[in-house]
Amino acid sequence: MTRKYVAEFYGTFTLVLAGTGAIIIDDLYGHAVTHVGIAITFGLVVMAMIYAVGDISGAHLNPAVTLGFAVSGRFEWASVGPYLFSQLLGAFAASGLLLMLFPSHSTLGATLPAGSPWQSFVLEVVLTLILMVVILRVSTGAREKGITGGMAVGSVIGLEAMFAGPVCGASMNPFRSLAPALVSMHWEHLWVYLIAPPLGAVLAVAVDSFLQEHHVTTTAETS
Repeated sequence: MTRKYVAEFYGTFTLVLAGTGAIIIDDLYGHAVTHVGIAITFGLVVMAMIYAVGDISGAHLNPAVTLGFAVSGRFEWASVGPYLFSQLLGAFAASGLLLMLFPSHSTLGATLPAGSPWQSFVLEVVLTLILMVVILRVSTGAREKGITGGMAVGSVIGLEAMFAGPVCGASMNPFRSLAPALVSMHWEHLWVYLIAPPLGAVLAVAVDSFLQEHHVTTTAETS
């Protein structure tokens, strides 16, 4: 189990370091990364971590994903707490390192609504729902827990960050938002990013369950 927790720490650390690091570097160095580059960075780092540590921990890297797997019955509830703690430590370690490297950056890549908080809340719920449905649909069985279809998951994250990032930040991950917000002390509207992704993940389980039942019914009717 220790290997799983270390894998979640490492994966979440790398995700926050690369993703929010891309935002910081883009801000400080003449937008060299660009918004498209930031979106691609988030997608690529998640894909890489899925293939790097997915066979060890499932590469959740996100408390909303862990919750979604637990609610769906694909992950034991007893491991939810340790997984979340490992992810939280990884996220804060990454934001702490970025603070040391780039102390002049005011937000450290924290997610903030560009419009109204409720607009971002709804977007974050929908974005996480879409992401979690894809994760559930491309993962089968106990061993994978999300590692199959790593390209699909990374692509969805990059896609959502591409079109929704300018509006809500496209967090879909409470700890990816919590760590830079607290380390930079910019926690305004943080509730949006702590509540919306878990809600979206739970709704995604219901959608996946419906799709699964419909698929079974359709298969039975045609056989």
